[in-house]
Amino acid sequence: MQTLSCTFASMRVSTPGQTTDNQRREIAQAGFDIPPYRCVAEVVSGSVPAMKRPGFAQLVGKMEPGDVLVVTRFDRLGRSAMDVQTTIEMLAGIPVKVHCLAIPGVDLASPGGAFTMQVLNAVAQRERDLIIERTRSGIARARAQGKQFGRRRSRRKSTRRSWPRFSRGRASPPLRAGSRHSVLRSTASVTATLGRYGQ
Repeated sequence: MQTLSCTFASMRVSTPGQTTDNQRREIAQAGFDIPPYRCVAEVVSGSVPAMKRPGFAQLVGKMEPGDVLVVTRFDRLGRSAMDVQTTIEMLAGIPVKVHCLAIPGVDLASPGGAFTMQVLNAVAQRERDLIIERTRSGIARARAQGKQFGRRRSRRKSTRRSWPRFSRGRASPPLRAGSRHSVLRSTASVTATLGRYGQ
């Protein structure tokens, strides 16, 4: 007896300030009516491998052969191209079909989907290499123009070091007449003197 397949959905955002509402809306607009108990919405960094995410791992534990997993983009399946490929191969071993809205009509867990993933990974890697190359080129050009990188040195440290230090029990440093500190010191001295005479 053939069992009916179930459809699941995995949604993820990186920070608490983000929501998965747009992903949920995209899945619904694509014609998928998935009950909440077969959906997972996580707030977890993209640097965390897919199977290290509690919600995703629990969702995979519910899947059976013939089921379908829906994601809005394939990068929701892992932290890197290699992790995405590992996750898809793991799902294909169940076997579970992986439907990505960004690549309509392609089961990423199928041989054709695997080829598509290889092409996309190669393009993504090429784009990352170009970004790194442009960044390094920009830094080298800026340094050649005399620009400095990093935090500027604080002037407060040098100012504090230039102040004379007075140890406890020694006379206080001379103050400029009429300054705020000299007035406060004179007031404190008068107050103490009056206090002694009043006793």
